[in-house]
Amino acid sequence: MKIKTLFIIILSVISWATSAYAQVGEQRYNFSVGVNGGININSVSFSPSVQQGSLMTPTFGATLRYISEKYFGMICGAQLEINYSQQGWSESYVDYPGLAYTRKMNYVNIPFLAHLAFGKEGRGLQFFINAGPQIGFLISDSYTISGEWDSYTNLIVEQHEAPIDNKFDYGITGGAGVELRTKIGHFQVEGRYYYALSDFYSTTKKDYFSRAAHGVISVKIAYLFDLMK
Repeated sequence: MKIKTLFIIILSVISWATSAYAQVGEQRYNFSVGVNGGININSVSFSPSVQQGSLMTPTFGATLRYISEKYFGMICGAQLEINYSQQGWSESYVDYPGLAYTRKMNYVNIPFLAHLAFGKEGRGLQFFINAGPQIGFLISDSYTISGEWDSYTNLIVEQHEAPIDNKFDYGITGGAGVELRTKIGHFQVEGRYYYALSDFYSTTKKDYFSRAAHGVISVKIAYLFDLMK
């Protein structure tokens, strides 16, 4: 709950700041579109916990950004993305060689981001922060499993063949990066973290898990070009 509260406070401050700047800032009408792609480093928050390794998967999609004002040195706007994102988790056990399990879940994710940047408005470098809510829709999932899991009764396996109960995912995402602005477009590198507030398994009192939610670290590059300046 503390993490959720912290994210909500951060988003509230950003929303308030953006609204305040819109009233007194220098107006901008910069609309850009482009593409993005990168890798996810995935894990799932389970309760009871499940031992996991790193699962690296792809993500890519389209980006739309509108810059609305500049307040002193801060460039303020909003960004919308529509992304394909493969998420999930993997299990492997040093003490039990031969056991392996991987669950891959394919989502269409839509983050709604406040965009705050500092730096050159023309050619040059900008440093930026993106943060906001994200929703996602599960389109498919699959798993691979190997080893004699039935031989080890002390391992948690309820998650292995369980169907996904909740295909709608939502949470909070945020990150920071750098943008190189050139005459042929804008090139970005960004690191971002997604914290799911929803569970993809049923987590009522009668269910085995009380928490089953995504946590995703993404490293992405993007290319944007201006449609309106």
